[in-house]
Formats: sequence, C-alpha cells, structure tokens
Amino acid sequence: MEREAPRKIIHVDMDAFYASVEQRDDPSLRGRPVAVGSPAARGVVAAASYEARTFGVRSAMPSVTALRKCPELVFAPPRFEVYRAVSRQIHAIFADYTTLIQPLSLDEAYLDVTENLRGLPTAWATAKEIRARIHDETGLTASAGISYNKFLAKLASDQRKPNGQFAVTPEMGAAWVEGLPVGRFHGVGPVTAERMRALGIETGADLRARSMAFLQEHFGSSAAWYHGIARGLDDRPVDPDRTRKSSGSETTFDRDLTEAAEIEAGVLRMADDVWEWCEKTRAFGRTVTVKVKFADFRQITRSRSHAGGVTAQEQLRQASLELIRSVYPPRKGIRLVGVTVSNFNAAPGETEGLPLFGGEPQAP
Repeated sequence: MEREAPRKIIHVDMDAFYASVEQRDDPSLRGRPVAVGSPAARGVVAAASYEARTFGVRSAMPSVTALRKCPELVFAPPRFEVYRAVSRQIHAIFADYTTLIQPLSLDEAYLDVTENLRGLPTAWATAKEIRARIHDETGLTASAGISYNKFLAKLASDQRKPNGQFAVTPEMGAAWVEGLPVGRFHGVGPVTAERMRALGIETGADLRARSMAFLQEHFGSSAAWYHGIARGLDDRPVDPDRTRKSSGSETTFDRDLTEAAEIEAGVLRMADDVWEWCEKTRAFGRTVTVKVKFADFRQITRSRSHAGGVTAQEQLRQASLELIRSVYPPRKGIRLVGVTVSNFNAAPGETEGLPLFGGEPQAP
C-alpha cells in the first residue's frame, strides 16, 4: 500500500509584532528598548522589542519590574486598531499561497502548503517568499518554522528568530525532539514542566522513555499528547474553520480600588472594548464573564449566560455591571478587572463568522 505523503506545514510568527509596529511607525524608537504598555506603577508590558528583551524584559511583566531591568526602556501606548490592520495585510499575503490558514493570534498562524496555490516546489521556498512579501508590504519581519506537522512547525519557528526560518524534516523529527527541553514544548506550560522535572523528565528523550501507563498515571488525559509529541507525532490538521472561543479585555488599575463607581467605570471600559471587537467581527456571544483580581492577587470570575445571545452594547454593559456587583462589598481593594464574551453565535440575519486572522482587544 502506498504511504500518504507528509503534510507541508508552515508556522509563521511575526517578530516582536506590537513593538516592531511601533518602531516602524516612529523612527525615533528604532534600535531602542521599547515596551508596548503603560509605565504606570500598576502597568503591564504587553510586548517588548528585541532590544528590551536583551535586558530580560518580557510580555506580561509588571512595568515597574521592566524599568528596574532596563531604566532606558521607552513605553509606547498600545494601538490595537493598527495591529489588527497590519494583521489583515499579512493574512492577505497568506491567502495567495493556501486556503488552509489557521490563525493563533494577531501575529502568528499555521499554513498548510502541501498544495500551495503558486506552485512553488517546496515549503521552504514558500516560507521564504511569504516572509519576503511581508517585509516588502508591511516593513516588518517574520520568522517561520517548516515541518510535517503543527507541533514541530511551531517549535521550529523559534530556532532562527528574528527574521529567519528553520525546517524539521520527517527524517530528523523524532531525534530533534529528543534533544529539546520539555519546557519548550507547546502544550507543556510552566507548571507541567516543573511537574515533569520533579519526575526526572527534563528533555524530549526523557519523556519518550516513559511508558504510556506512567504518563497516564501522572498526567491523565494529556498522556496521549505527551506520548505522541515525544516521538515527533501530531496528527492535527490545519483548521481554517477553527473559531474563536472567547474575546476579552482587561485592565490593571493604578491603585487598588474599593469605590463602586471607580470599579464599575473600569468594567464598562473593558465591556466597550470587547463590544467594539464583537461589532467589527459580527460575532456575538451568549456568555459574559467578569474577572476580578484583588490586592492580595486572589482572582475570581463571575459568569452568566444569555439564551438569546448578547447582541447589543448596552446589554453587555448591563450584564457586566450585574456581575461585578455580585462581589460587593469587596473584602480587599481590586487591582484588576476584565470582561470576556464567549459561546459565540452569529448575529440575527448574519452568516459571516469570525475573521480568519483576527485578534482580540487586550488592554495592558
């Protein structure tokens, strides 16, 4: 029986996307350490340029910590409407090469180019041409990983960052995985990686040496995934119809809040951010969730589902207020609030789904 030819998968990942857009649009920022976010005492870094990363500045880092690591750090306020517009440009380039595009966020996506639309002979040549067009048309650089499955393609895209590409062939896949630390594996987060290290699993080779029974005992339903990726196996297709499960926005206050009016003003701003995305994409959810983080970093969520969907801005605002009011009076000050909409429906009379290369507002 003839064996099925391996897929040709490309994972394209923009280099320091938000920060690179800011450096592109403001020449005074080029070559300088830049963080997208707010320098306020309670601010958080949404993205960091490569110049900032050399000092240890990373996304999701508190701004005060980032400034301690890099006193010369320059903060640029986020412009999500600009990032979304650039993302659409990039998606238009992808669409010239394949119809099988699965976005992961504004700045990365999987492409299945097994049968590419331009007739290029290899996935390597396809990735190279896509990266060149992204640079020519947006002024930004991208890195790419090329392989026969999604897991390896995503790992490979980190190998030559920034502005490079790397391929993992079927002949080298399993052996290549064995030499990598498990903390680099997609689907193995920091907590799981620590659990694995406690069990003596430091590398892909260590993971491969463990039996399925051992993995099931310690990792339950995730055992099959870990067993497969330790061998370079991943059968997941590139899914262009994969829909967004949620869209949310959150903000960290400059100080801990206890006054209802101030807390609710923050919740309403986040609800309006989310509604802007819902309107643009014509995606309307049934479930509203409010997230609250207290001064002691304890975090809770409150959710409520609406049978007919949340299809009006005022409806989302009211639902968000009702949820935040359910935690009153707060036992401690509130440092962060967020609003998320999930369980998407199409709007009445609409057939358009989620954007193929969309993103969600995430206020830093």
